[in-house]
Amino acid sequence: MLDEQGNIIIKDRSKDIIISGGENISSVEVEDILYKHPAVLFAAVVAKPDPKWGEVPCAFLELKEGAKITEAEIIAYCKSHMSGFKTPKVIVFGPVPKTSTGKIQKFLLRNQVESAKAISAEESPNPSIASEANQSILASAAL
Repeated sequence: MLDEQGNIIIKDRSKDIIISGGENISSVEVEDILYKHPAVLFAAVVAKPDPKWGEVPCAFLELKEGAKITEAEIIAYCKSHMSGFKTPKVIVFGPVPKTSTGKIQKFLLRNQVESAKAISAEESPNPSIASEANQSILASAAL
């Protein structure tokens, strides 16, 4: 999209950028690292509001069948593969909500960690829809 001065404005993926303490973190970059872990089946990273940093990365992970890993092990893995400020501060294990075509529904995850307050764009015509599985993720994400 072009503004009045002819500058290009990128609007589509602004929600994929997490601003933590003035540093920009690409949620897609963090997800790419998480997908390389042998225990991870699905990964989604969203901004979680933080009183000190503004936002911090929060990772939702669905593990492969039979895989077992702890939050501390995932965080250590991330720290060994990326800058510390990009490492997720919270890891939530459980089913990751997806559409019938398999696309991860990040707007539901943002709602669960209340990062919807941090973004101005409305993503879903009905963001109140959440499955029981999503409600269990919400319960485990509450800090």
